[in-house]
Amino acid sequence: MTLVETEAIRTERLALLPLRVDYAEEMAGVLSDESLYTFTGGTPPTVADLAIRYQRQLAGPPDKSASWHNWVLRRHDEPGLIGYVQATVSPSAYGLVGEIAWVVGTAWQGQGYAKEAARGLVNWLISHHVPTVIAHVNPNHAASAAVARAVGLTPTARLQAAEVRWRLHLRPTIAIPAESRHQVAS
Repeated sequence: MTLVETEAIRTERLALLPLRVDYAEEMAGVLSDESLYTFTGGTPPTVADLAIRYQRQLAGPPDKSASWHNWVLRRHDEPGLIGYVQATVSPSAYGLVGEIAWVVGTAWQGQGYAKEAARGLVNWLISHHVPTVIAHVNPNHAASAAVARAVGLTPTARLQAAEVRWRLHLRPTIAIPAESRHQVAS
């Protein structure tokens, strides 16, 4: 069961395009700089690695109460991919939760693309009734912390795999009928 369908997202400078396996070749180039893995670990993926990963991501999670959403990033003014964002949406005791992540290739870092893409993703999640958004950020990764902060997430005391959990939770507003407000005030 898919909780939310993945769809294209447009921001001021970016198109967030739903993932396709045929993006693997171009994304292997975007993700080829070893410095991208300083805080997350791992090494640059090959085209074959990405094709397998993308097939698995498109198939969805084993837990069918959750859904995976993956986008590649393309600038409006220039052809070529520059990174990706992703979200796992799953139910919780407090409603749906979207766990997000972002990566922008080193050639495009420092230009606000990660913030813009993450903001577009968070807005998309909120528009699809996902009131809680979380991300995990290495405590030494100032740039990712800046992205998390820019999209409204705040750090929590919770650590997962040595990363700080950042969280945004939108509390639903409850309209109190006028007659009830009057009774409470009495």
